[in-house]
Amino acid sequence: MDPLNYPLEQLMTIKKKRYDGAVKILEEKKALLAKEEEKLKVLESERNEVLKHKTDKLTKLRKEMDTGTTSGKIQEMKRYLKVVEEKLIAKQKKVTEQGKNVSFATKQVEIAKTDLFQKQKDVEKLQIHKKEWEKEVRYFANQKEGVEQDELGSMGTTRLNKETKKQKEHQ
Repeated sequence: MDPLNYPLEQLMTIKKKRYDGAVKILEEKKALLAKEEEKLKVLESERNEVLKHKTDKLTKLRKEMDTGTTSGKIQEMKRYLKVVEEKLIAKQKKVTEQGKNVSFATKQVEIAKTDLFQKQKDVEKLQIHKKEWEKEVRYFANQKEGVEQDELGSMGTTRLNKETKKQKEHQ
């Protein structure tokens, strides 16, 4: 086994891919939320226009009543106000529904953020583990090398001693 070949490298690659995927999902969820918020602004604007129109018509009706107009014209204005009121209610329902969509999209963004954070922690844990593992491998490799050096040194000394003894015996 190559001492620098991290055994959890495949797992680290998988975790990084999952993290990258979570980043993409978060970006998509944020884009969806922005779209939903934009739709909500448009619908609120439309509702506010209808509300302003209704207010204007109510003001006009009051002025007509104050000036003393025919009852037919007043009845016609009241019927028109009912139509405007129905439009306003429909617009308000749309705004409420879109508000629910925005709320749902916000929750989805929060879920995606939580998921991204968890995946980031997983990657960081593996990176820390890899650093610790590399330190440990280096330490044991240095220990092994030291032992081998000691053995080589002692073998050299033993051989030298034997040669010295042989030379003394021959003399």
